[in-house]
Amino acid sequence: MTSKFTELAIDCADPESLARFWCAVLDYEVQDADEGLVSIGSPLEPEGKHRPGPVPPTLTFARVPEGKAVKNRLHLDVNPTDREQAEEVRRLLELGARRADVGQDEASWVVLTDPEGNEFCVLASRCP
Repeated sequence: MTSKFTELAIDCADPESLARFWCAVLDYEVQDADEGLVSIGSPLEPEGKHRPGPVPPTLTFARVPEGKAVKNRLHLDVNPTDREQAEEVRRLLELGARRADVGQDEASWVVLTDPEGNEFCVLASRCP
């Protein structure tokens, strides 16, 4: 048996606010919240731990005292599923994302940051 990717932990200053942002981006919902810790996941697969196949990963936001200092070593890529890339970028900017330049030049993806400055990429439309 192998492992499956089920959760990504993200350090941040404001877990509740960042969880709201990512819920809006991914159409996720809050699954658990405790002081300084918020977990969000797909409403379609709330009990992914009991499924043998792939499951949408849970994102857990944990409050930490230090701020973000450098470019992420790990980042999320998102794919719009019901609109073109440019439309999705506009939607994410309206939610609070910001454009970022990490040296991507003329890449086919768009680099944004979430409200706490964590980089992520919006790929060209690729419907699942």
